[in-house]
Amino acid sequence: MRYSHKLSDAVHILAYISICQDGDLSSATIAASVESNPALVRRLMGALRRGGLLATQQGSATPKLSREPAAITLLAIYQAVEDDGNLLHVDDKTNPNCVVGGNIQDTLREAYAEVQAAAEDQMKQITLARLIGDILAREQAKNK
Repeated sequence: MRYSHKLSDAVHILAYISICQDGDLSSATIAASVESNPALVRRLMGALRRGGLLATQQGSATPKLSREPAAITLLAIYQAVEDDGNLLHVDDKTNPNCVVGGNIQDTLREAYAEVQAAAEDQMKQITLARLIGDILAREQAKNK
């Protein structure tokens, strides 16, 4: 089963831009931090721009957050970069003639909707400012 790193990488990019705002903010430099490639970073930055979280200028390596980190939630970042906003997915290929296979999809859709709502409520409470603060505190603790 494959899973997406888009949210993790998008948070990484936004935190990097905020923390290193006076440094080199080229996609190549950010990609080195993410340990990815510049094309992926540019794609994610495009999604963040379209999501209203990042301001960029073509041909200039000067991205800036469109809002203060305290006004950017984990949910907003997730919604900007994930194509399918659902955390959990139901297998649509079950046997409709089976008591379980014929009913599991609707049962799981309802349960997964509850999980989705709870996760989104929690993601609204986590801000980029909180994550940046944690990153900086961990770095400071390492350097003691």
